[in-house]
Amino acid sequence: MRARHWGATAVAVTSLGLGASLAHAESPAEFYKGKTIEVYVGYSAGGGYDVYGRMLARHMGKHIPGNPTMVVKNMEGAGSLRLANWIYNAAPKDGTAFGIIGRGAAFDPLFGNKAAQFDANKYNWIGSMNNEVSVCVSWKDSGVTKFEDLLEKELVVGGTGPSADTDQFPRILNGVLGTKFKIISGYPGGNDVSLAMQRGEVKGRCGWSWSSVVATQEQWYKDKTINVLVQLSLNKHEDLPHVPLIMDLAKTKEQKQILRLVFARQVMGRPFVAPPDVPADRVAALRKAFMDTMKDKEFLAEAEKAKLEVQPVSGEALQNIIKEAYEVSPDLAQKTADLLKVK
Repeated sequence: MRARHWGATAVAVTSLGLGASLAHAESPAEFYKGKTIEVYVGYSAGGGYDVYGRMLARHMGKHIPGNPTMVVKNMEGAGSLRLANWIYNAAPKDGTAFGIIGRGAAFDPLFGNKAAQFDANKYNWIGSMNNEVSVCVSWKDSGVTKFEDLLEKELVVGGTGPSADTDQFPRILNGVLGTKFKIISGYPGGNDVSLAMQRGEVKGRCGWSWSSVVATQEQWYKDKTINVLVQLSLNKHEDLPHVPLIMDLAKTKEQKQILRLVFARQVMGRPFVAPPDVPADRVAALRKAFMDTMKDKEFLAEAEKAKLEVQPVSGEALQNIIKEAYEVSPDLAQKTADLLKVK
C-alpha cells in the first residue's frame, strides 16, 4: 500500500510539474488573448501624466501579442508614490498591470524617503514617452517675472507631494541656488495646481513639464498669463532658447553634480513601469509593443493633434539610468537627500 501511495504521489507531482511547465511555456500571445491590461496613472485625471497614459492605452493594445484590451485607472496620492509602492508590492506580477509614475519617484529611496517601499532596480521599466524639459512659471500678478527675482522675492507654488517634481524641484533650487520658493503641497495632480493658480491660492508652479504647458495651457504662455522663469533639465528645449537652463546657473562643481543627479530623471520624462518578477518574455513583449506604439502613425497623428511631445526612451535605457543613479557616491547622495528633505 505504501509503495502504491508513493507512486500515486509521484504521478501527481509529475503532473503538477508538467502543468507548471506548460503554463510557463505559454507564449505572450496565448497569455494576452482575451485579457485586459490595467494601465494606472499616479495622478488625478486631466494632467500631463494622465493625458499621456490614456493616449498610450488607446493605441498600445494592437501592438501587444494577443491584442489585449487596455483600460486606464487613476491612483493618485503623494506625487505618485502611492502608485509606485502599489505596483511594486501589490500589483499582479503576470503582465496585466503597469503604470505611469512621476519621473522622480524612482529616486526616492536613493534620497532617503522612507515612504518609498521599493527597490527601483527591481522594477521592469517599460519605456518613457518623452525626454522631458520642465519649467518653473509665475502667475502674471506675482511680482516675479524672471529667475533673478526668485533670489529676492518669495514665490508661492503648488505641489502634489513630497516625491513629486512640483515639490522637489523648487526645494532643490532653494537649497542649491538660494531661491525663495514657498511650497503649498497636497494637490492631487498638476491640473489641480493650475486651477489653484487661477483661483489665486498659489502664484506659480515649478517642475511643470513643458510638453504639458504646450498641451494644456499654451495660451497662458502666448498671452503672458504666466512667465517662464527657468528650464529644469540637462539641456534646453528648442522652444525656449532665451529662458535660462538650470545647469548654467550652477556656480561650483558640487552644485553642478547635485543638479545633474536631480535632473537626470528628465530623460525618463513619462515613465511606465511594471512590477518585479513579471515573466521575461511578457516584459519583452510589452517593451517592444511600447516602442512600436511610439512609431504608430495613428498614435503620432493623435499626439500631434493634442500637442504632445513624443521622444521615446526604451525600457532598457530607463533600467540603465536607474542603475547608474544608484551607483553615485554615498556622500553626494546624502547631500542631495538633505537638500530635498521637507523642513
